[in-house]
Amino acid sequence: MEWKPDEQGLQQILQLLKESQSPDTSTQRSVQQRLEQLNQYPDFNNYLIFVLTKLKSEDEPTRSLSGLILKNNVKAHYHNFPNGVSDFIKSECLQNIGDSSPLIRATVGILITTIASKGELQNWPELLPNLCLLLDSEDYNTCEGAFGALQKICEDSAEILDSDMLDRPLNVMIPKFLQFFTHRSPKIRSHAIACVNQFIISRTQALMLHIDPFIENLFALATDNEPEVRKNVCRALVMLLEVRLDRLLPHMHNIIEYMLQRTQDQDENVALEACEFWLTLAEQPVCKEVLCGHLSQLIPVLVNGMKYSEIDIILLKGDIEEDEAIPDNEQDIRPRFHRSRTVAQQHEGDGIEEEDEEDDELDDDDTISDWNLRKCSAAALDVLANVFRDDLLVHILPLLKELLFHPEWVVKESGILVLGAIAEGCMQGMIPYLPELIPHLVQCLSDKKALVRSITCWTLSRYAHWVVSQPPDVYLKPLMTELLKRILDSNKRVQEAACSAFATLEEEACTELVPYLAFILDTLVFAFSKYQHKNLLILYDAIGTLADSVGHHLNKPEYIQMLMPPLIQKWNQLKDEDKDLFPLLECLSSVATALQSGFLPYCEPVYQRCVNLVQKTLAQAMSQPDQYEAPDKDFMIVALDLLSGLAEGLGGTIEQLVARSNILTLMYQCMQDKMPEVRQSSFALLGDLTKACFQHVKPCIGDFMPILGTNLNPELISVCNNATWAIGEISIQMGPEMQPYVAMVLHQLVEIINRPNTPKTLLENTGTTRWQC
Repeated sequence: MEWKPDEQGLQQILQLLKESQSPDTSTQRSVQQRLEQLNQYPDFNNYLIFVLTKLKSEDEPTRSLSGLILKNNVKAHYHNFPNGVSDFIKSECLQNIGDSSPLIRATVGILITTIASKGELQNWPELLPNLCLLLDSEDYNTCEGAFGALQKICEDSAEILDSDMLDRPLNVMIPKFLQFFTHRSPKIRSHAIACVNQFIISRTQALMLHIDPFIENLFALATDNEPEVRKNVCRALVMLLEVRLDRLLPHMHNIIEYMLQRTQDQDENVALEACEFWLTLAEQPVCKEVLCGHLSQLIPVLVNGMKYSEIDIILLKGDIEEDEAIPDNEQDIRPRFHRSRTVAQQHEGDGIEEEDEEDDELDDDDTISDWNLRKCSAAALDVLANVFRDDLLVHILPLLKELLFHPEWVVKESGILVLGAIAEGCMQGMIPYLPELIPHLVQCLSDKKALVRSITCWTLSRYAHWVVSQPPDVYLKPLMTELLKRILDSNKRVQEAACSAFATLEEEACTELVPYLAFILDTLVFAFSKYQHKNLLILYDAIGTLADSVGHHLNKPEYIQMLMPPLIQKWNQLKDEDKDLFPLLECLSSVATALQSGFLPYCEPVYQRCVNLVQKTLAQAMSQPDQYEAPDKDFMIVALDLLSGLAEGLGGTIEQLVARSNILTLMYQCMQDKMPEVRQSSFALLGDLTKACFQHVKPCIGDFMPILGTNLNPELISVCNNATWAIGEISIQMGPEMQPYVAMVLHQLVEIINRPNTPKTLLENTGTTRWQC
């Protein structure tokens, strides 16, 4: 007997659904509470599916909302649904997948997919055959609804569809989908390609058997009138380039010609999908051979795609030149994750060797962080410059001449971006032009348009290496002077770009900056009083990089007096649970290492707070092990790294602080933490404390060495590297007393040395440590 709702209960739920659409937050809160109470009743979900599928007299938003609440219940409690309820929901879904309303069809499709993703594809054996059957319906709504649901299932459950668990339904489904590539409805054609596209990257056997008809069908749809179809065709070809290049090669000339057209498609979504093709092609060994004849057509297309669109300018508030006084929207500030300290044998410099960070991403338009045609075109030009090197310049230089001196700011700005994009790949060929171009770019730093000033900062940072190799008065000094002015710009985007560019310049110039330190510090310290929240975090990075670059040259009373008060003021303002502590602690770690004894007046409160942060985080982890989320451990990691910086900078003078704290006990716990980054940082600290005050470390060696031995696993390179380095430092201090511990580590050290592809830093540390053992 079919389930029927109680009229009074139904009215109650309808009232609730209406109220939940209210903009008032207190109403929404009370609705949320009542919904949770109703979840106690087993047939509450029957009412929800009833409103979605049967109550056609209700307005569509209310019906759809009922389905979405049901979807959330399925996600949270599906395994507790009584059989009768789940069967009723399933049968209603299949009967109503062809509802006349696109909104209701989509909601039913989402509901079906959610049930399927709860492991129900096995327990709902009739689902896929029924949906495939419905594709053949004469009724458009039924066919479209079934395809919409199948597309979502293919997206969410691709792996299980290609497994023996379901008797490999794709053997039937993929040939079925291919039949619909020529359907009269563009929506259906689009669904059909999107379904098949889900199985390209995984090289699904069922698709590989039909690869030739699939590609033929794609070619037939290449000039489809529907943008969504063209977009899916481009997406398919980009993925096939990665996995079945062999099948595309015979047609490559025509495919490239086609992609050139599509990269200029009127629909930006199609153009963006097509533009991905050049990025993917650049990674293929055949790139040079198949693309060299097309560069004269392709380069102008990519360069043209690098102009800001009108929408971009609106989203970037490109018409607002001065916004420094407007507080940041907190949602715009990306969460920061700390990178743990990695230690290397000391050559020159400060003995910390970081892996290269990809921090000079192409033109980082944060506010439109979505991938767009401008970014994709710039990235494609960047990778192609790395493939073709200076051969690209013959096509680019004539365009650059026109762009860089263009009266329209949008065109000029795109030219400056082009110049930055080719910097890495075409550097050798660009050198003859740089004596003229760099002064022109330095002039552009004063352009009246903020977006021109910000991109110029980025492009100049890409040529920082060359600037630093020239006589400083000719290029470095003028560039630095103008960049420092831009750090104090009245536009926040320019401030950010200038700060990042200056950090790159600092890394390249190192001690070349020493004569200008007072001037630099003056600017950076003034920025403290000027910056809003987001840019403050980037300012910390610029100060930390300066400290890393000039090292002990920073240790002068007048510099310390300028730099430390604002840093300590921020340090005192921040609470222990504030994520802004990460960049500030990173910054202080670099400053402490550089200032050495100059940091002494500040070290005690900083040391104490770091120890407290480690203690607090460990206590939290023990009290709530299940809820404990990894990013929170960043507080501990960053505190351990700052303690390392203090030990390295202060040397033996840290001894009294160590004596008065329980840091060695805490370190013992950190060295056994589940999270590799925590162990990595604790081994770095162990090595630094061994060098600074071994008398406190020595009594614990018996406890520490077995843990170090178990962490000599080259699969976790950074952990292994730091453990090896710490063993080496301990060996130096212990001398002959190291003998009892050698057996715990020697075998692993020899294995690391004999292992192929061991990274250079790890090899150096291991070789040195083994020799000391």
